Amino acid sequence: MPCYKDEKTGTYYVKFYYTDINGTKKQKLKRGFKLQREAKDWERNFLETRALDVNVKFKNFLEQYYKDAESRLRRSTLENKKTLINLKILPYFQDMTLSEIRPVHVRQWQNTLLSYTDENGKPYSQTYLKTINNQLSAIFNYAVKYYDLKENPCHKAGSMGKKHAEEMQIWTFDEFQKFIQEASDKPVSYAAFNILYYTGIRVGELLALTWKDIDLDNNTISINKSYQRIKGEDVITKPKTPKSTRAIVIFDYLSDIIRDYKSKIYKPHVNDRVFEHTKHYFTHELKRICQKAEVKKIRVHDLRHSHASLLIELGFSPLLIAERLGHENIETTLNTYSHLYPNKQVELADKLQILVSN
Repeated sequence: MPCYKDEKTGTYYVKFYYTDINGTKKQKLKRGFKLQREAKDWERNFLETRALDVNVKFKNFLEQYYKDAESRLRRSTLENKKTLINLKILPYFQDMTLSEIRPVHVRQWQNTLLSYTDENGKPYSQTYLKTINNQLSAIFNYAVKYYDLKENPCHKAGSMGKKHAEEMQIWTFDEFQKFIQEASDKPVSYAAFNILYYTGIRVGELLALTWKDIDLDNNTISINKSYQRIKGEDVITKPKTPKSTRAIVIFDYLSDIIRDYKSKIYKPHVNDRVFEHTKHYFTHELKRICQKAEVKKIRVHDLRHSHASLLIELGFSPLLIAERLGHENIETTLNTYSHLYPNKQVELADKLQILVSN
């Protein structure tokens, strides 16, 4: 690694050739180093991590983006990220040079997604559109921060979609009762849907449960891992966030349901998964039972929202609900479910009136 001294300034500089990700040979010059060692370290770092620059095709830049994310994201999160990018982002931008993508290109891409409808005339949900847009913006933010891209074109283009799902479906307690009565023909479904509704745990947390995580004597369920099915492989990972590791207290009715389900399993081992199924199985089961029960169809994840709604209706505080759901902070709970809280303005005014009247 040759290093040169600029006699006029007394500083050092490096000048070298490298081959970029497109196979093009380029020259790099960097001046202003006070020490020779600093100049050599900079060159070494560049060749190891920054030979990729923003003048490459979008699809080639993604390779580095994924490589960097591998050590920072859960495998399931990374696979979901790749799937979304490959389906909704890469086809439009893949052959464009990263540095040449302008806000107008982002707007055109957004418009193609906003105008999409499936065979039934249904568009993408607002939350899905928001998720896709956020992912593209994250790629550009990464390029700005680590590869000196001048600016993120998504910022000028503006966003699309909405963060919180207006289409969130929630069952009332009566609707769930109607549903669960029709689930009794399959013990696994009956037990699983009762747990999901009365605890609010995520389906990945449910599927990761082993029998040692359930203490029926003390009525607790310990959440300490999550399950995903990735490329045909069962993968157990850490929970979604640090706060997701928690112990949930259940009541006798639910304990009896779990105990009855366990009695129907042949010699269950403490390390066996309680539900040796996939999310797809329960998605199919939910659809089947909804049709039998003649209740509106919701997603499996909406059972978590239904649990939160039930707790709000029963008058529990947002802090307690956040702890039970494993939210990282109370703001997540409030942002997600604030529309479910009753308007207390009239009650507040009445209490103030009573206070000043006494």
